[in-house]
Amino acid sequence: MVSTSDQDVVEILLGGPPRHTRAEVEQLSGISQEFGLRIWRALGFPAPGEDEIAFTDHDVEALREIRELLGSDLIDEEMVLTLSRAVGTTMGRLANWLGGVWLQRMAEAVPDGEPVDETLVAAALTATAELRPSFERLLMHGWRRQLAAAGLRTMSTAAAATADPGAGTALLTVGFADVVSFTRLSRQMDGDELAGFVERFEAVAAEIIAELGGRLVKTLGDEVLFTADDPARAAEIGLLIAERCDADAAFPRVRVGLAYGEVILRLGDVFGTPVNLAARLTAIAYSGSVLVDSALALTLANTAPYATSGLRPRHLQGLGKVRPYTLRRG
Repeated sequence: MVSTSDQDVVEILLGGPPRHTRAEVEQLSGISQEFGLRIWRALGFPAPGEDEIAFTDHDVEALREIRELLGSDLIDEEMVLTLSRAVGTTMGRLANWLGGVWLQRMAEAVPDGEPVDETLVAAALTATAELRPSFERLLMHGWRRQLAAAGLRTMSTAAAATADPGAGTALLTVGFADVVSFTRLSRQMDGDELAGFVERFEAVAAEIIAELGGRLVKTLGDEVLFTADDPARAAEIGLLIAERCDADAAFPRVRVGLAYGEVILRLGDVFGTPVNLAARLTAIAYSGSVLVDSALALTLANTAPYATSGLRPRHLQGLGKVRPYTLRRG
């Protein structure tokens, strides 16, 4: 059971109180309990008890819309579950991110030395609820823009014969950038310093990737994974990330690895040998340097203003002996 204050917060954020059990949701939505629970788990939530009142009217409406979507020849249950997992993962991270930002902002208003208590958390959540309509409009607008951009990328790469949308593959340059000696650095920082450091690194990398038309696939704290359709743009992204971080004496240096080839596109992520190769190259790169594989070095040959120089072959885990190339401005 939740306390009255918790119930109030739930009601505010969900737009209404929980009123329905699993059986009632099935009856009202037309979705079977089994499939409804699979969707619920795919979204990242534990299964509620048989007689637990856990679902709101909005949950019922959402399941009704899913039932209508299943009437399309293009959509089946597995597709719904796949998209539900993607939504759960993405929205979960976004919600935690937003919650952390709000709590930090609210904590700044607390006199030094006083703890962040339940009252402050409730106030932050209530403020979030008040601004929810604006956030939802911004979220939907951002989603539409990203969907349009993804569609244009798919059409462009397919037209250039560098992608097979049906098979979910594409010829891309994959890049990793990570902070050198991050584990050691994290031990020297308190929680606020570490959070600020990671946020700054991610912001710098994301800005450069966006400026040059790449795609930020995901961030992993001290590491970012990105792709680019154009090898020259990927090279510029890698060099700029290394240079911009290196130019700031207060910011630890980074290293970058790039690899070119066919990758598998799945749920917004990328998989395949180029991804593994880029990660391994990053791990052996020196501070402030950019290493590329032979395929990208060949692709960039005679492409101003870039130059590559071969290093001695290295044995990379899971990939065998590979010859890396240092990328620099010619």
